[in-house]
Amino acid sequence: MAPAGRPGAKKGILERLESGEVVIGDGSFLITLEKRGYVKAGLWTPEAVIEHPDAVRQLHMEFLRAGSNVMQTFTFSASEDNMESKYFEHVEEAVWAVEVLKESDRPVAVTMCIGPEGDMHDVTPGECAARLVKAGASIVGVNCRFGPETSLKTMKLMKEGLERAGLKANLMVQPLGFHTPDCGKEGFVDLPEYPFGLEPRVATRWDIQKYAREAYNLGVRYIGGCCGFEPYHIRAIAEELAPERGFLPLASEKHGSWGSGLDMHTKPWVRARTRREYWENLLPASGRPFCPSLSKPDD
Repeated sequence: MAPAGRPGAKKGILERLESGEVVIGDGSFLITLEKRGYVKAGLWTPEAVIEHPDAVRQLHMEFLRAGSNVMQTFTFSASEDNMESKYFEHVEEAVWAVEVLKESDRPVAVTMCIGPEGDMHDVTPGECAARLVKAGASIVGVNCRFGPETSLKTMKLMKEGLERAGLKANLMVQPLGFHTPDCGKEGFVDLPEYPFGLEPRVATRWDIQKYAREAYNLGVRYIGGCCGFEPYHIRAIAEELAPERGFLPLASEKHGSWGSGLDMHTKPWVRARTRREYWENLLPASGRPFCPSLSKPDD
């Protein structure tokens, strides 16, 4: 399948999702731009939008080329009230936001920063989803705080909650690009490695292809990423779901499927890695002798 960008027909997001079309979200901005020297860690304010707009524009273009359909504005934590609070860890606040946004007569998509244990008041993911849909949200899901595997567990609980309530909604997931099986209720912010030592936890492109397929099989049609998701992770989603979408992203021009480009390598043992089975079954090493496989989160 040759790279073909994206179809020319313009359709609204609900029309796309309700027809079963895959919508691919974008990835990480704050953590990614901090690594590149444009954002200061701490309150994670998006000062790069003013100070280095070209850097923000370039990252948007990279996500677009990798296959993103939706490019979000880089405004997270740009208001004083947001910097003083944690936003959308409580379903009550998310419901208020949906009610206000419904006044715009536009489709409302809302994702919560929660894991399988639910929100900070112990409201379950299923109940959170039901409340958001009853408030008027057309797209519900989760983003940030937890890795792909954990976030999909939460999405499954949300889907089950909607089914029990006799409600329907489009599902959306944008997890971290890090593995976080040892996270507590607050997610990766409680890990000792947060935010400057998370690199050993970075998901491989093959991990993300697996995540994309599992999300699709679960019924999620808006699939993207949050902190830690680089453009190559978004490309992995687009490549895994290319059969369903009917085309590859432009960035696939320089990437052979499942390592196929390695067939030109000079070393025979590297050429032997041009197999899907090799990369799917690989257990990557951290490179650190006797490193702990999991951490004890701070409380």
